[in-house]
Amino acid sequence: MNDEIMRRTRWFMEARFGMFIHWGIYSIPARGEWVRSHEEMSIEEYEKYFHLFEPSDYSPRQWAKLAKKAGMRYAVLTAKHHDGFCLFDSKLTDYKATNTKAGRDLVREFLDAFREEGLRVGLYFSIIDWHHPDFPKYGDRQHPMRNNEAYKDEKIDFDRYLDYMHGQVRELVTGYGKLDLLWFDFAYDDMTGEKWRAKELVDMVRTYQPDVVIDNRLEGAGDNHGSIATRHPLSYSGDFASPEQIIPPQGICDEDGTPIPWELCATMNNHWGYCNFDRQYKSPQMLIRKLVECVSKGGNMILNVGPDAKGNIPSESVAILEEIGRWMEKNKESIYGCGISDLPKPEWGRYTQNKKTIYAHVYETPLGALPLYGIAPDAPASITYLADGTEVRRGEAWNTALYHDMAFISFGEDPVFTYPLPDEHDTVLKIQLKEKEEVV
Repeated sequence: MNDEIMRRTRWFMEARFGMFIHWGIYSIPARGEWVRSHEEMSIEEYEKYFHLFEPSDYSPRQWAKLAKKAGMRYAVLTAKHHDGFCLFDSKLTDYKATNTKAGRDLVREFLDAFREEGLRVGLYFSIIDWHHPDFPKYGDRQHPMRNNEAYKDEKIDFDRYLDYMHGQVRELVTGYGKLDLLWFDFAYDDMTGEKWRAKELVDMVRTYQPDVVIDNRLEGAGDNHGSIATRHPLSYSGDFASPEQIIPPQGICDEDGTPIPWELCATMNNHWGYCNFDRQYKSPQMLIRKLVECVSKGGNMILNVGPDAKGNIPSESVAILEEIGRWMEKNKESIYGCGISDLPKPEWGRYTQNKKTIYAHVYETPLGALPLYGIAPDAPASITYLADGTEVRRGEAWNTALYHDMAFISFGEDPVFTYPLPDEHDTVLKIQLKEKEEVV
């Protein structure tokens, strides 16, 4: 990882937890953000949602307060998704929120609100556009008109589209103050890299926003890291990899085995945009543990919410985020600024680490004493519960004598007996190692 990427991503790798917000006119049909493509809707069929868009409950300050309460440290909003509809006041199109009943620049309000709460801010921008007349249609894998033979022999000017797309990005990086993160989406098939005039695009972005953190999806996507994972990343390779809906089994490293920045993007149910029949919400316990898993492998997690057509985050999402926030309030020290541990993964959960401090995330109630894998009995200077700072009882007993090279703790009075975990989501132990720790 080169020095510039390390410098730009320092805050990003400290933050570890962010909010993704997918929102647009697709929230009205409420069948997910890909509804136009999946149902192969024409522009005319989809146009009715443009005229219906009236987010009367939109309150980005409430969104920002919720994100902060959940323990998130940054947020990314879809300034423009694949359907081409812009939440910002682009001067290059009429297909924007300011021309709907909303009548407002929704991106500007988002940025102002989240900055006021002290959160880092980012914008998502789709480099594909199903609304623009010069974007490929027939035969394109994604386009709603991919099977419509009326477009089979259509003549388009793709360079004109690229000028338009680059121009919109220029508007975002010059007209909305300092951006901390820019999330492009997405390269696919032969539509990758220089097909988008990617070097020119990134050079322009860096001219105006030299410190902005950029994802890898001008070149790669959720199924391909691109050259960021090689010894010689290209100028548009981005600053971090972006696995989607899957946590890499071993984290992500470059060809030399050096860990690189990465971020899991994941949904709370099974859709990014609002879907009023999708009730497959992940539990707070699961999401807490997945966040810990990401951190233990050197990565971030950006967790998505899909507000409804009026601008409300679904109550299910709110309840989940509030519960995550209650856990984060007590245990955030084991997340922020932490990463891969030097110790082997324990069978009962995971370790995260910050310098000489180990955080043991215990998911499974032990039978008797809990073995601290990789930690010798005399290595800890102290072991406390992170949630309240109280001392954790040592668990060495007659039945641990055979394992004299490993430290044990107990969740109750007698280490031979079994006791419930203090926190069923994730009980975190703070293990402060001695200066010259002895690990097996």
